[in-house]
Amino acid sequence: MSNIDIFALYLYNYDCYRTIGNAKRKRDCLMEKKFRHEFKYLSPEYRLSALQMRLSSILQLDRNSGEEGFYAIRSLYFDDIYNTCFQENEDGTDPREKFRIRIYNCSKDRISLELKQKHHGMCLKTSCPVPLPVLEEIMAGKIPEFNSETPYLLKKLIMQMQFRALRPVVIVAYERVPFVYHDGNVRITFDRNLRSSSQISSFFDKDAPFRSVFPFDTNMMEIKFDEFLPDFINEACQTGVMQWTSFSKYYICRKFDISGMPVNF
Repeated sequence: MSNIDIFALYLYNYDCYRTIGNAKRKRDCLMEKKFRHEFKYLSPEYRLSALQMRLSSILQLDRNSGEEGFYAIRSLYFDDIYNTCFQENEDGTDPREKFRIRIYNCSKDRISLELKQKHHGMCLKTSCPVPLPVLEEIMAGKIPEFNSETPYLLKKLIMQMQFRALRPVVIVAYERVPFVYHDGNVRITFDRNLRSSSQISSFFDKDAPFRSVFPFDTNMMEIKFDEFLPDFINEACQTGVMQWTSFSKYYICRKFDISGMPVNF
């Protein structure tokens, strides 16, 4: 293994442990982080609408949902030349991680880099702000420079763009209705109109062309929580007919780019 490979591997695992090969330190670091349970379900819209109405009587909307009760999300996902992130999701690799840059309502005011990690079936998300000029460089196919003021997470992305040839590969867009509950740090979201685009330059374009991904009248609900899900919320979510899926939105959307075929749910 070359020195470059060793350094890239070190950087890839640095957030989990400080020294390569130190299994105990890695385990301790994973315990210190706040991993969360995350479950995704697919369902016909009429069932999700009924469930949303039920939850609206016992939960509050997230404060960022605005007057309309929802907000639009766009995420720019990264992968390497071997489509490693895509393949790891398909194979169920554990642990695994992926980078994305996220905006809300097509606005340039808040741009966040997020690292989504999965370990033993639980998820951890870390984030940092991204300056607009840096994002514009990435969208133009360039690798930005960094300095001592650059957040660690952004440095990690830039280094992996250099050593693993990470690059933006797909835009994932949808509208989200988010409910929250303090105990258990519960978050239940209804994500509709999932669509994708490989035109990276149109990330901020409100009128950009997208392709729909889900079958007609099918949408997604996600349930996220820390240590526990309160019983009354668990009971309210019971329908007995929703379909659990392990595929991420990135995988579902990227499947169109790679094979030209929808995911077989």
